[in-house]
This record gives sequence, structure tokens and C-alpha cells, in this order.
Amino acid sequence: MDLRRELGLLHATMMGLGSTICAGIFVVLGQAVAIAGPAVILSFLFCGIINVATMLSYCELGAAMPRVGGEYAYAKEAFKGLPSFLTGWYEWSSNVFYATLMVLGSAYMLSYLMQINKFLIIIILVIIFTAINIKGIKEAGTTQTLLTSILLAIIFLFVGAGLTHSFRSNAFEPFMLKGPLSMIAAIAFIFETYLGVEAIAAAQAEIKEPEKTIPRAMILCSLILIIVYCLVVYVTVGILSPDVLSKSPTPLNLVAETTMGSVGVILLTTAGLIAALTSLNSAIIASSRAAYAMSQNGHFPKALRKVHKHCKTPYVAIISGSIFIIFFSIIDNLEFVVYSINFGFLIGFSLVNLSLIKLRRSKPYLNRPFKTPLYPLMPIIGIITSLMLLAFFDIKPLVFGIIWGLFGSMIYFFKQKSERHST
Repeated sequence: MDLRRELGLLHATMMGLGSTICAGIFVVLGQAVAIAGPAVILSFLFCGIINVATMLSYCELGAAMPRVGGEYAYAKEAFKGLPSFLTGWYEWSSNVFYATLMVLGSAYMLSYLMQINKFLIIIILVIIFTAINIKGIKEAGTTQTLLTSILLAIIFLFVGAGLTHSFRSNAFEPFMLKGPLSMIAAIAFIFETYLGVEAIAAAQAEIKEPEKTIPRAMILCSLILIIVYCLVVYVTVGILSPDVLSKSPTPLNLVAETTMGSVGVILLTTAGLIAALTSLNSAIIASSRAAYAMSQNGHFPKALRKVHKHCKTPYVAIISGSIFIIFFSIIDNLEFVVYSINFGFLIGFSLVNLSLIKLRRSKPYLNRPFKTPLYPLMPIIGIITSLMLLAFFDIKPLVFGIIWGLFGSMIYFFKQKSERHST
């Protein structure tokens, strides 16, 4: 039973934006300013441009092969075997961990505001968004569009209030106090703030007119993110000094309080909560579609390929993914979760760009409604930058990421061995 194509350009774009503008931008900016000073605005600009290089690969592959599974579908077509399995393995697990991070962030914020047990909040939130996703992709997309619209409205209100406020006279002087390398280091640090646009690819089997909608949604989403982030950074650095920002765990709240008073703090806290919830919603969609695709190809249990008779959603994959989200949330190890997200996404980006290069050579006559401009420069930039950012990781996330890949490889070979014995 096939999934239903119900997402248009608006829903697809909002899915990408809602997944990407997570709680991260609300807390990492202060640390990024400590690394690069006022030049952090260039870090966000160049990070967005680097992200676009890989998103163009997603555009071409998604338009040519709008199948369920996103990155896994591309790697399966290009490489098959273990490389395609590992792509799906990291895609599934990274989105489960991403959802875990978002539900933990939501629980922390809500428990602080309402003094409710955070684990009760975790269970309630996961159940609510699991039910929304089972109900249908259209319902999930509508929820995402509504929440993301509110989020963007608050962010632009924040920017508008900041632009009308008096900037410090020497706000951007000296601009590159710590040198150009500090700007590059900041790019590695803030890279996760651009993760999420690929959620559009995860739902590509449920997008209307995918050959047109997928490239348009991804490019539009990527450009909006660059504009939004650069405006937020420009206002934040313009109003408060780097010394103040670098010492604050919630720098945007400080700016909001300066420009809008206590109302601004409430609005920014609300925006942070909405950002976490929209990312949670998108991550549940992405992880369940990856599990569904992996199940269809025999890598995951057969039960995960079941589609709800009336809702046309992979409900077993959604429920099983939600169980993992609750499990990892209760463990409550943020370091473990963040390491899993970053390593998995960067490996996934590299494999998607490699898949594009491989398919251009092995299947030159594949129908490609959208072609990556400046090929092969764009995918090569995507591969190099992904690997370069891994070089900035501490030893712990690198070791864990490799071990997690080896664990997935063991599952793959065990499954292959079992199938050979059964035949």
C-alpha cells in the first residue's frame, strides 16, 4: 500500500523551515559570538551557502527519485549493499536522536514555566505528535505550517523591534577581532542550526508534483534560513556587546528584554518552545519514513512497512520510533544525543553527495527534472565541508559515531547471514 501525496509547496517549505529553526539558534549564538566576535554574521552566511551546496544534491536526487526514504533511497540506487544500509541507518537514528533533543528541550522549558514533571511532559508530547503523524501527513503538515508561521512571526517581530532600537556605535568594530580562522571555527560550531531542510526529502513520497515541488521547497527554505539567521545575528550583535552575549545561555532573550521588556522574554521563550515542537514533528516524520523504507527492503523488521488502511501512514514505524524517542529521552544524556545527531547528519550529507556523483556516471540517462548547477563543484564542496567539519569534532563524538556505524554494520551482516540460511 502506497503513501498518499498530499503535501504542496507551502507545507513542504514549512516542514523544512520548522525542522531547521530549532531551539539551537536560541542558545548557541552567545557561544558562537565568543568564538568569532561580530564576524559571526559571516559564519552564518557562509554556513548557509555551504548548506545550499548539499541541498542542491538533494534537489536533483529528490526530483529524479521521489521515493520514500530520502537519503536511503538515493544511496540504495547508487551503491546498494552496506553503503545504502548505513545511509539509512544514520538517517533513521539521527532523526530519532534529533527528535529526542527537541522533546527534551521542550520538556525543560515547559517544566520550568509550569513546574510539571519533565518526564510526564515528554510522554505527553510524544503521544500527541505520534497521534498527529498517524492521523495523516496532511494533518502533520498543517500542524507544522501553523506552528512555523507563528515562529516566523515572533522572529520577525524580534528583528523589527531590534532594528528600530539604537545600535551600539561600535557594534561591529573591530569586525574580525580573532582572525579568519575563528570565523571557520564558528561555522563548525553552528552547523547544526542549518540541519533540517533535508526533512523535505524524507517526506518526498508524500509531496505533490515532486519533480517541481522538492527543488523549489528546498531552495526557498535554504534562502529564507540564511536571511532569517543573518538578520537575527545582525540585531543581536548590534544591540549587546560580545562580552555580554558570550556569557549568556539565552542571548536572544536578553536582546528581547532590552527592546521589548518582559513581553519580549515571554515571546522569545514561546518561540523557543515552538521551534522545538516543529523540529520534533519533522523528525518523527523523517525517522518513520526512513524506517519504513528500510523495512521495505528487508533491513528492518517487516512490521515497520505496514501502512494504516485509512490514514495511509506508516503507523507501526511511527509508533516504534516514538518508543525509541521516549527511551532515549528518559535516559536524558544530552551529550550522547547531540553527538549522535551531528555525526549522523554529516555522514549522511557526504553519502548523498557521493550518490549524486555516482548516479551521474552510472545512470546518465536517468530523468532529471532538476540538475545541480556547477556540477561537480557543488557536490564536491558538500563532501569536503562535511568531512572538514568532522575534523573539528572532539574525540568522543568521533569514536561514538564510528562505533554506532559498526553496530549498524553488525545488524546488516547478521540479517544477511540469516537470510542466506533461511534460503
